[in-house]
Amino acid sequence: MPPVALYAIDLVAVSILTFALYFPRHRRRDLVVAYLGVNVGVLAVSAVLSSSTIAAGLGLGLFGVLSIIRLRSDELSQREVAYYFAALALGLLGGLGTSVGWLGVAGSALILVVMAVADHPRLLARHAAQTIVLDRAVVDRDELTAHLEALLGAHVHSVSVQSIDLANDTTRVEVRYELPRAGSRPAPSPTGAHDHLAVTR
Repeated sequence: MPPVALYAIDLVAVSILTFALYFPRHRRRDLVVAYLGVNVGVLAVSAVLSSSTIAAGLGLGLFGVLSIIRLRSDELSQREVAYYFAALALGLLGGLGTSVGWLGVAGSALILVVMAVADHPRLLARHAAQTIVLDRAVVDRDELTAHLEALLGAHVHSVSVQSIDLANDTTRVEVRYELPRAGSRPAPSPTGAHDHLAVTR
């Protein structure tokens, strides 16, 4: 397959990834620019160096170096990291795929299919995680779990206590839970509860 065709396929693939999958679901314009920039940059560098004798090692090395880049000023969620790696992988397949031909195209298509399914809003939609600050110090884990289930109206799968402040009478926990099915009656919140909920990304 001609290299130009692979480059065009990569541009189409990353456009689908960013404009058809990521942006409609998450609406972060800055990361659209980041994903496109990473993809095109990796594509250009790998395409220029793909004819050298270090092409195979280049792909792995470039992937490894770019994988440690983090935006210090803005933490990325695990979902956004997955899109980041997908954009990076598409660029490598486009730039280094001349030796494998249609296998590289199949790899790009597989990445898009996996991202479309794995990040679908309906997949595991009832499962969620939150960081919750309770307005009282709760030491007993069973009592804490029962209180969280009543507060959230959901089944709690795990509770990780991050801090207990006995002086200010607060408890900070990370909780993973499963919401009831549609039509099910959620458990009522405890009377007078003023706990603060902060969604983790």
